[in-house]
Amino acid sequence: MVTEHRARKRFGQNFLQDQGIIDKIIRAIASGSSDHLIEIGPGQGALTDLLVDHCAHLDVIEIDRDLAAEFQWRYSSKDNFTLHNSDVLKFDFSMLPPVPGGYRVIGNLPYNISTPLLFHLFASKQQFRDMVFMLQLEVVERMCAEPGSKEYGRLGIMTQYHCEVEKLFRVPPTAFWPQPKVDSAIVRLKPWASPPFPATDPAVLEQVVRSAFSQRRKTLQNTLKNLIDRAGLEALGIDGSRRPETLSLAEYVTISNALSR
Repeated sequence: MVTEHRARKRFGQNFLQDQGIIDKIIRAIASGSSDHLIEIGPGQGALTDLLVDHCAHLDVIEIDRDLAAEFQWRYSSKDNFTLHNSDVLKFDFSMLPPVPGGYRVIGNLPYNISTPLLFHLFASKQQFRDMVFMLQLEVVERMCAEPGSKEYGRLGIMTQYHCEVEKLFRVPPTAFWPQPKVDSAIVRLKPWASPPFPATDPAVLEQVVRSAFSQRRKTLQNTLKNLIDRAGLEALGIDGSRRPETLSLAEYVTISNALSR
């Protein structure tokens, strides 16, 4: 690992230190010698040290200049290592050269940017084979949520539209320093080659879902009134008096495709 570094709150830093959890994550990633990896926010290098020698190439994205300087020094002799001292929310993944099979993305994502970062990554999903992330447990539960549950909402619907979602295992606060106040979890996302329910325009789907959950306790005919009226919903076989958390992904795609037409 890199030398001792004081965690910076503004970057949402919590450094993974539990060797048992580290080993479990490495086994879940199961990288091969032909894999091209992207690690987001490597922290003190708990995973980096174990990945760089077992892959074709490792791109690391780190916003913290002090950590970035340490990584540049530590891996200066590695031909298969590239450092990007950058804010991942502004990072242009399209600048990376295409690789056979796609990049594999890994990261202990800061809690304070996890949702916008996931949507940023979905925009480049065609470049990725899979993504294995450590996230706040609550976020992972929202990503996996089924219709009718209290966790079900925009994040889960759009994540499941873009990717196959698999919750792998839970990680306690004691695995980090400093310890966060919440549990974490490891999740694997595999972008669909072809979505099970294709949207004519995914941007319209995003708009529909965002509007539907803008006032969660209201009915669809109220939250979607600026996009489609009750008669329009009923023509699609959807009761306008239903609440947004009761609709499946397929039903949201049906509404967005009607609007796209």
